[in-house]
Amino acid sequence: METQLDPMKDDLPLMANTSHMLVKHYVLDLDVDFKSKVIEGIIVLFFETGSRYRKTSSTGEESCQPQFDGACKMRASELCHIPVTNVSACSSKKECNDFAVCGKGEDTSDKSCNHSNKEQASGISTLKNCCDIENHGNKDFLLILDCCDLSVLKVEEVDVAAVSGTEKFTTSAKLTDASKEMEKLRNQIVHELVTLPADRWKEQLYFFTCCSKAPGCGELLFTTSTWSLEIRKSGIQTPTDFPHAIRIWYKTKPEGKSVTWTTDQSGRPCVYTMGSPINNRALFPCQEPPVALSTWQASVRTAAGFVVLMSGENSAEPIQLHEDILSWYYYVTMPMPASTFTIAVGCWQEVKQQSFTAAIQTKFSLPSLQADLRWHEEICGHVEYPCRFQNPAARLQAVIPYRVFAPWCLMEHCEEHLLQLIPQCLSAAYTTLGTHPFSRLDVLIVPSNFSSLGMAR
Repeated sequence: METQLDPMKDDLPLMANTSHMLVKHYVLDLDVDFKSKVIEGIIVLFFETGSRYRKTSSTGEESCQPQFDGACKMRASELCHIPVTNVSACSSKKECNDFAVCGKGEDTSDKSCNHSNKEQASGISTLKNCCDIENHGNKDFLLILDCCDLSVLKVEEVDVAAVSGTEKFTTSAKLTDASKEMEKLRNQIVHELVTLPADRWKEQLYFFTCCSKAPGCGELLFTTSTWSLEIRKSGIQTPTDFPHAIRIWYKTKPEGKSVTWTTDQSGRPCVYTMGSPINNRALFPCQEPPVALSTWQASVRTAAGFVVLMSGENSAEPIQLHEDILSWYYYVTMPMPASTFTIAVGCWQEVKQQSFTAAIQTKFSLPSLQADLRWHEEICGHVEYPCRFQNPAARLQAVIPYRVFAPWCLMEHCEEHLLQLIPQCLSAAYTTLGTHPFSRLDVLIVPSNFSSLGMAR
């Protein structure tokens, strides 16, 4: 049987093979259904080849450093060289008998493995070396994402080359019309897109959006286990050649532990990310290791009357799609761990405040001399992104724009007690810690059963 972990006591397994491929950007397109307590939709992931697979010579040959990532270490020491029985194999037009997962005395009968939910092939009994799965043999490369309590419906490669305007990202590519060269072309486009300079972030978001809507160019084989989603493309043996833009159709499960379906203090339905004990792997397939820093954008649809709040940089306003459906859009340009993605949907009411005037800003500003000193003291050493620490105006902003949301029964209390405290708290944080790293703040009064600081990140 698969080892059972208690998320409240045990460390979570970090399954994602981030040293082979790194997610650089997520595009989510989701629907929230309170009747079924399910969040369903599509996620598109844009990758870069990991640090351990890189070109080592002018001949273009790949070289994999001898070390393995944390996920492979765990499997190599605990799971390899154990016979596996009753493994579901995925098949499209031909059987993939070279695709098996090794486990430590593991009964894999509860695993699902399918190709767009079309076929389930017969079980396989085999003896595998786990590092073959990590492509240290002649097997297909296996992309592993952290995933739990999700129903994955379909996985496909995205044809980013079909998007108008992406041809400018391929000027340095020397390609022919061969199918393999088209695969390289798509990966070249993604590489150029995810490495655009920080001052072109608006253009980058635009093309992420367009590419996320591009047609598919081939379904990918996948299998799910308790803690992972494993994806492969037949005949592709290295991360460099693996599709760098993939689309996943999936839906959450009501029992998934990344979100809590409950009622607010007014008795109305709401859902929010807990942040722990399993982070967001039951909300969307992702990479959990801390090295996996990424940006994201999300469109979330829900019934009219509900408000969607997320850890985005913009103060989203709803767009009415139909009479009873609203859509909310948020984005983030600062690369952060997937665990910092937060969402809360409920019948919240915004607690209105006085207009954010220059008088409030001046009241909580630093003296000019102190501000000038701070400008010289703060030096960034992070990856490139539109950083507020390098923005002179942001450095002088003691109180960033903020909004307060609460259930209707607490509106009066928030107006009377909370609104006047927030500017003081923001100013104190600025005086003590320096420039606010984020451009705005949303404050939500959560239900009393909120059990962690998951939304406070």
